[in-house]
Amino acid sequence: MLQIAPVTLSGDTVRLKPLTHSYAADLHEAGQDERIWTYMSTVIHTREDAVRFIDTALKAQAAGVELPFVIIEQATGRVIGSTRFLNISKKDRGLEIGWTWLAPDVWKTRVNTECKWLLLRHCFEQLGCIRVQLKTDLRNLNSQRAIARIGGVREGVLRSHMVVRDGYIRDTVMFSILDREWPEVDQKLRKILGRPERCV
Repeated sequence: MLQIAPVTLSGDTVRLKPLTHSYAADLHEAGQDERIWTYMSTVIHTREDAVRFIDTALKAQAAGVELPFVIIEQATGRVIGSTRFLNISKKDRGLEIGWTWLAPDVWKTRVNTECKWLLLRHCFEQLGCIRVQLKTDLRNLNSQRAIARIGGVREGVLRSHMVVRDGYIRDTVMFSILDREWPEVDQKLRKILGRPERCV
C-alpha cells in the first residue's frame, strides 16, 4: 500500500512544495499567459480561478486520490507553475503524474525534466510504486515528445476519453514507466540533467 503524504522535493533548479492557499496570488501571476491552458481542462485568468484551482486540488488530496505541488524556481523563489500526483491507487501501488503547467519563460529549459525526475524518484524510491502513468492530449505533440524523451513508454490512445474546455472531446495518449524500468530511466534523466550517475 502506498503511503502518500505531503512532501517537499528539491532539485538544483526547482523546489516542489505542497500546494496551499497561500500560493493563490503567485499561481494567478504565473498563469497569465493563455498559451499555458491550450490543452488544459481549466484556466487561471483571475485570482478567483486560482483559489478554485487550489480548492479542487486540496479536496482531492483530502480524499486521498491526489497530491498537488507548487513549482518554485530555486534561483529566484518565484512560483512558475504546478504539478501533482493523481489517480492514486494505493492497492495497486500506482499513480499518475499530471496537471503539470509552467510559465512559458521556463518552457524548453531543464525545469520540466527536473520536476519529472524528482517526482519519479519519489514514486519509485520512496513510495514503492510499481507503475507511474502520464497522459496527454493527442493534439499536444510537444508533450508527447517530452514524455517519450524522459523514458515514458507509449501504451496507446484512449479515444473520446475526456470532454474538456468548450465541449471539445479529447483523445488521450497514455504513457507509463514501470518500477523495473526506473533504473534505466533514472540514469537517462541524470545524464540529461548533468547529475552524477548512480553507483550500482
